[in-house]
Amino acid sequence: MIQLDFYGTLVAASLVLLLGRGLVTRVGFLRSYNIPEPVAGGLVVALLLLILRTFDIEVRFDTSLQTPLMLAFFATIGLSADLASLKKGGRIVGVFLLAVIGLLVVQNAMGIGLATLLGLDPLMGLLTGSITLAGGHGTGAAWGTVFSEKYGLASASELALASATFGLVLGGLIGGPVARLLIKRVQVPGCSPQQVPRLPRGFEQPNKERSITPFSFVETLALIAVSLLAGNLLNGLLHGTVFELPTFVCVLFVGVVLRNGLSALGLYQVFEREVSVLGNVSLSLFLAIALMSLKLWDLAALALPIFIILAVQALVMALFAIFVTFRVMGGNYDAAVLAAGHCGFGLGATPTAIANMQAVTQRYGPSQIAFLVVPMVGAFFIDIINVIVIKLYLTLPFFASV
Repeated sequence: MIQLDFYGTLVAASLVLLLGRGLVTRVGFLRSYNIPEPVAGGLVVALLLLILRTFDIEVRFDTSLQTPLMLAFFATIGLSADLASLKKGGRIVGVFLLAVIGLLVVQNAMGIGLATLLGLDPLMGLLTGSITLAGGHGTGAAWGTVFSEKYGLASASELALASATFGLVLGGLIGGPVARLLIKRVQVPGCSPQQVPRLPRGFEQPNKERSITPFSFVETLALIAVSLLAGNLLNGLLHGTVFELPTFVCVLFVGVVLRNGLSALGLYQVFEREVSVLGNVSLSLFLAIALMSLKLWDLAALALPIFIILAVQALVMALFAIFVTFRVMGGNYDAAVLAAGHCGFGLGATPTAIANMQAVTQRYGPSQIAFLVVPMVGAFFIDIINVIVIKLYLTLPFFASV
């Protein structure tokens, strides 16, 4: 077994990003279907590690940097959230939230229905529904423990983690093709990024960010550090209460308060270029580490019925994004970008959604609405609503006898 330490893992993650950039640049298929660079590079490395494992060679990474990078990304999302802009997008956020709720209901109904048809415990249907797909690894691990201890479902945690891994991979793969299909139907704001008439903001087109200064960089780094510290403290205070939230939501909330509080008091205006640069670096490294660390053999070990359920869920996600999300969000270019983002966090996680949308906007042009709506819904609302939906499903009659 080869164990890479912190520095070795950081080098490997950087090489994964460079590999992904090279693949997307040179392979027309990846470029045409808007596959995010960290996903392309990360999956290639994960496949290589799977091959090495057949020769009894296993490589393990130090993933201690993964959580801080994810939290730093969500801190930058919060620091980019201008409440004045959120007011303007209030109706759009509400409509998209309804579409997201609809998907949660459909995912669980599909999971339970398929599990029942295949002769499996209906609890497995919930685990292969919104718990792991919309919820991700954290939510899946939490509910897996509950299902094991309270309901006696064997190997629930392992099933949850494997399902979440499957969702993370598919979420990064189907978003780009879905957007490509939809964009053929709409008028694109520009034929290429070079023709975009304004400077993109936030996370829309990271490669078109302007240069930064050392002093402003340190200022922004300090804001992110404060968001991480205060967010973790807030999470500790809320732990075990009815108001308990995931750590990343607390960090994002602190970022929102910092950005808008300092602005309202006239003390400081957040420099969005530095925020977006640091956010994009954190996002790219997080995804690189997450994907190159995937244990694909866990997916291979899934029983065929579970694999069938997850494959159908991926198809349902794509169809839902095309026929529901795209249409209810207006059927325009912004709606196509939103559909790609919905595929990202509907099957995987909010960082995957952002990466999907970046891959699209890098090629076709910016979408302010998409980068306003998806982070707010994917970070703030999805976990809270998902818990409510899951608990409502657990009250159904056929779970009473479990």
